[in-house]
Amino acid sequence: MSGMRLCWSPTSPYVRKVMIMALETGLADDIELLPKNVWAADTDIGETNPLGKVPALILAGGTVVFDSPVILEILDGMHGGTPLIPPPGPERTRVLTLQALADGLLDAAVLRLLEGRRPAGERSAAWDERQKRTLERGLDALEDMVFAFSDGLDVGQIAVLALLGYLDFRFAAEPWRAPRPALAAWFEEAAKRPAFVATIPKDPA
Repeated sequence: MSGMRLCWSPTSPYVRKVMIMALETGLADDIELLPKNVWAADTDIGETNPLGKVPALILAGGTVVFDSPVILEILDGMHGGTPLIPPPGPERTRVLTLQALADGLLDAAVLRLLEGRRPAGERSAAWDERQKRTLERGLDALEDMVFAFSDGLDVGQIAVLALLGYLDFRFAAEPWRAPRPALAAWFEEAAKRPAFVATIPKDPA
C-alpha cells in the first residue's frame, strides 16, 4: 500500500474528500502529497491527469486513478476497517447517490467561484444565478436526506462534509444554515471529526 502519490491542492474540496478518507482509514501515511497548482501557466498536471484536474492518485505500480469517487473506491479497498462504501444493495445505492449529489453541488459552487473571478465585463449574472439555484435546490434536498445518514461515516457523508466546508470557505457571505436546521446540526457534530479539522482549506500565502 505504500508508494502512492497524490496530486494535491490545499483548497480543492475534491482533494479534501480524498484526504478525509485517507485519514479516517489510516492510509494517510502511505500517500506522498504532490502539490499542484492547476491554474499556473507552467503546471504539469496534464501529464498525470489529461483532464488537468486534482486529485489524481498515482498507485505504487504507476497506474493513475482519477477522479475523487474512483480514488475513494480504490482507497476503501486498501484498509482493514469498516468499508465506507457499502456492499451492493439499497444502502450502497443511497450512499453513492448522496455522493453524486454532493459532488454535483460542489461542481456548481466551483463554477460560481470561477465565474466570479472572470473580468467584470465577461461575467454572466444569469450563469451565476443558475448555479446558485442548483445549490439552493440541492441543499434543500440534503436537508430532507440527512435523517437517513448513518451513524458513522461513508463516502456520501464525506462528500457532504467537503461541500459544506467549501461553502463556508468560499461563500461565507451566503449563509446556508438558517433554513436547514437538521443539516446544520449534523454538520456541527460531523465537523468535529479530526480528519475534517486536519483538512481545513487555506489559500496559499
